[in-house]
Amino acid sequence: MSSALKIVSRDIPPRAAWALEQAGIHPLLARLYAARGVTAPAELDDSLAQLIPPPQLRGASEAAVLLADAIAADRSICIVADYDCDGATACAVALRGLRLLGAKRVHYLVPDRVTDGYGLTPPIADRVKASGADLLVTVDNGIASFDGVSHAQALGLSVLVTDHHLPAAVDGTVVLPSADVVVNPNHPECGFPSKCIAGVGVMFYVLLALRAELRARGAFDAAGQPKLDALLPLVALGTVADVVKLDANNRRLVAQGLRRIRMGQMPAGLAALFRAAGRDARVATTFDFGFALGPRINAAGRLADMTLGIECLVTDDAARADELARMLDGINRERREIEGGMREQAMLAAESLFEDGASPPPAVSVFDPDFHEGVVGIVASRLKDRMHRPVFVFAASQAPGKGHELKGSGRSIPGFHLRDALDLVAKRHPGVLLRFGGHAMAAGCTIAAEHFETFERALAQVAREWLDAATLTRRLDTDGPLAPEYRRIDVVDTLHREVWGQGFAPPTFSEEVEVVSQRLVGEKHLALKLRHQGQPVDAIWFGHTDALPARVVLAFRLDADEWRGERKVRFLVEGALPG
Repeated sequence: MSSALKIVSRDIPPRAAWALEQAGIHPLLARLYAARGVTAPAELDDSLAQLIPPPQLRGASEAAVLLADAIAADRSICIVADYDCDGATACAVALRGLRLLGAKRVHYLVPDRVTDGYGLTPPIADRVKASGADLLVTVDNGIASFDGVSHAQALGLSVLVTDHHLPAAVDGTVVLPSADVVVNPNHPECGFPSKCIAGVGVMFYVLLALRAELRARGAFDAAGQPKLDALLPLVALGTVADVVKLDANNRRLVAQGLRRIRMGQMPAGLAALFRAAGRDARVATTFDFGFALGPRINAAGRLADMTLGIECLVTDDAARADELARMLDGINRERREIEGGMREQAMLAAESLFEDGASPPPAVSVFDPDFHEGVVGIVASRLKDRMHRPVFVFAASQAPGKGHELKGSGRSIPGFHLRDALDLVAKRHPGVLLRFGGHAMAAGCTIAAEHFETFERALAQVAREWLDAATLTRRLDTDGPLAPEYRRIDVVDTLHREVWGQGFAPPTFSEEVEVVSQRLVGEKHLALKLRHQGQPVDAIWFGHTDALPARVVLAFRLDADEWRGERKVRFLVEGALPG
């Protein structure tokens, strides 16, 4: 059940590529950067001096005053985190940064995905007050927590909201919580150019502003001020793991974090996570963040308690870090097992929605009573990738007294704004959606169990109206043919050192090749021997079992395969069309 595929070569502006090459950039990198919109070498300057200045982030200076006053008065500060990797790293950055800047009494609280739900709720505010806090700081949440913020203020707490999610709008007017200070690049009056900065990035900027405020108050001078760059490895991890767009500012934050990690300058917990994942921190890549470290942190929030993830990131005890990293690794293995079973069940359910050989429906909704609500988002993402359709996966709520409710997580494709689609479903079928929210590409909702079929039909109807054949065809953007002189290990290493990710896609090449031989590996991967530009090269297509014809147009990434100490170039296949 795979979707139609179209392989498209990116346009490479020749003048931009030439200018970058003339500036001394590797010819292949110059071509890749130009194809991703880079027009001048200055855009590739990843020094800290090139970061957007903190005063441009609306509210950062006011937040700095609020925090500086709290530190001066020795008030107790409580960080309210979110239970994903961005939230965990933002919490760790807040705790470490505030302590570096002189806060003596700072602690945190992270909601439980099942019992508490998302964000700052009134019960969470009660727990913050009971902890003895005077100032409540949200990280990676809070912009939609109207009741929680007002309840916290009614309890006598000061509230600082730091978030990056889109604020709510009523009849086209943006509505904000009543917090003492709100810092969010997506605030309608905020002119910060990097609207896609992650929650951890927002908190890092608040700390930069706080340090400037404390410097102005005479707490220290520029020479003796605390070094906040030690936080950049955590900022880099949270930024990549949250799959935010890697614009120039985010790429600088990630590049700076990677540089320190490769030099061994990172918190004990990050080093332990690299070891637990079997990855080498000396050659750390954005891939490690997105596919090795990030999932291990996220697994705690999905199946257990995100406190484990945060504790791993804040401890300076190497032995404790190793213990926590091993626990997170075990939870992640459990998550993978649950996800694998759910994915198979979900695929069977999806296949039952249409006759054999027919195209998938325009939108897919799946529910099974045995699904685990902590993993529905990952399964939705896998189904979306396989089918190239908007997908919602539902599980029965595990919250006390909420067993009649279904918690759904959705993932979308370009051209279908998932949150707007939910909004339309809510308007057409009042009462079906108990709660919903999200973005264009990812959203969540809660429905009563008896309304699942109504939701399924309603979402499919919106998809029929909004999507056409072109949108429902998976488009794979590539960088065109790979010149044979670049099929080298040193080129692979050069590409891996760069910062790639959402909105700045890793290099993918495409051209016609000859398939010399092919065999299944581990019953679910296709190992290939190819002839590329007349030369033999190995390739592997993970998760693919269908045989290929003798000649194919292949879309692939460059990788290194290590066997008995020898490293050889191989292709990682992303897609294929008959030659």
